Order: sequence, then C-alpha cells, then structure tokens
Amino acid sequence: MATLIEAARAPDYPAEIVGVLSNKASAPGLGLAASNGIATASLAQSRFPSRDMFEDTMTQVLESWETDIVCLAGFMRILGEDFVARWQGRMINIHPSLLPAYKGLHTHERALADGVGEHGCTVHFVTPGLDEGPAILQARVPVLADDTSDTLSARVLVEEHRIYPEALRMLAGGEIGL
Repeated sequence: MATLIEAARAPDYPAEIVGVLSNKASAPGLGLAASNGIATASLAQSRFPSRDMFEDTMTQVLESWETDIVCLAGFMRILGEDFVARWQGRMINIHPSLLPAYKGLHTHERALADGVGEHGCTVHFVTPGLDEGPAILQARVPVLADDTSDTLSARVLVEEHRIYPEALRMLAGGEIGL
C-alpha cells in the first residue's frame, strides 16, 4: 500500500489513492494513509452478524469515497461472490507466488519445501475463487540454496513493490481490463 501511495504522488500517474480500508483497526497502513491526507476506515468483520452485512458496509464506504478501483494489500479475507461481482474487473490483488502455483497462505515455505528453482509474485484480477483471477503481471526471483522463508520473502517483496504500482497504472490508464 505504501508503494501505491508513493506511485500516486507522481503527477502523470493515472490513479489517485482516495481511501484505505482495513479489517483491522491496528493496521499500520491506516496511520500511513492518514499521515498522507488519505481517508481511512476500519471495519472489524467480527462486529457484523454476517459476511454479507460486512461486505455491504465495505461497499458503502468505498462508494462514499467514489472508488473506481479496489487494490487489495494484506486484506486476508475471502470475499463473497456478490462483493467480487460488484467490483469485477476493477479489483486487483498482489499474491506472493507465481500463480497458479501456491495459492493461499505460506507460499514461501511451500516453494522451499518443493525445491523449486524460482518463485515470485503475481498481480491478478480478483475473482470469486481464491487466487484464481487472471494474472496482470508477474515477477520472478531465483530460489537460492541457502534461502529461508524470510530471505525469499524479502526478495519477493522487492518485486511486489515494483509490479503492483505498474499493474494499477495499467488498469487505471485503460491499458488492460477484464
């Protein structure tokens, strides 16, 4: 998220970050966004009687900000079909693997356990299936003999910070669509 905020500062960047929404009030990104003059909101799913009510409230917040594109970053919830359909083609996510490999959690550990020679990250459109949406961009990093999940994660994160702003630029600029 910090990388997207930084990219959007450029005068020729085709997207503006209008708000940051988190499902955790303690998320550091909320403070970062607020310090950059960006609207923030926090909604704990546990305070809603159903996922639908939670997602309806998220939609209300996003619409109040006149949101055009939703970029997920560290939002560790599986979103319902209605919410995903509402933002179809306008919601993207960054995932720390070369999808379709290693959907879900613990991607670095799983890649190391499998002994793969390369790993990476993917920016993809969000669809109802977990990490199943079409890829927009991918970046590859070698898996080194002495890698741990932490060292591999650090190299992948560098690439995430490079390709996520580029994917948002492409979508906001009309170069790609779903």
